[in-house]
Amino acid sequence: MNHPTSAPPQPDPAAIRRTLAGQLDADARAWLDTALTEAAEDPGTERLPAWERRFAEAGRVVGADHADTARVLLLHAAGAGTATLTRLYQEGSGAERRAVLDALALTVAGPDAVGLVEDALRANDTGIVAAAVGPYAARHLDAHAWRHAVLKCLFTGVPLTAVAQLAERAAGDGELDRMLADFAAERAAAGRAVPADLTAARALTEAAPAGRTTTPPAGGGAKEN
Repeated sequence: MNHPTSAPPQPDPAAIRRTLAGQLDADARAWLDTALTEAAEDPGTERLPAWERRFAEAGRVVGADHADTARVLLLHAAGAGTATLTRLYQEGSGAERRAVLDALALTVAGPDAVGLVEDALRANDTGIVAAAVGPYAARHLDAHAWRHAVLKCLFTGVPLTAVAQLAERAAGDGELDRMLADFAAERAAAGRAVPADLTAARALTEAAPAGRTTTPPAGGGAKEN
């Protein structure tokens, strides 16, 4: 299984909050402070918590350019678990889904939310696809799913700069190189341009995989999914 050799850098919520606060006006900063306090202090009753209402209204208060970040901070402050994240993703707008995906690296330690990433990678919304290939996907998608995520980005026009740990996971990945070569051939045969990102990704596969190890299956050599 082709997993990254080191974990993606963990986002720093405090640094994210400081940066966002510096970009907001006084009213929006006050709203953010109140919303995050509510999220951290919510008692977890069955009623709809106040922070979830804040989650829905973030775009109107802080503006579309900052709403994703504000929502990510809310999810982190609330300690939102996989069940809550899944519900918000399923019921949310495109922007709210994107924020849930962006928050996964901060809120879910294990692979429990991989299903949300897989669902997002079936979408045609480029913003959702880009959010799906962040640090959580780099940490938890298996080799087969991750390679197809890279191809999904190329197919939909999502820049490969969105793919967390692309260079590390692509290094020495001959199967990814084969899939990219096939995709390039299909594009050329159809008279379509080959994306520059594809050529760059193929170059990454030629790099030596630093420190990667593969566990061989019983009774045979190393096997990769």
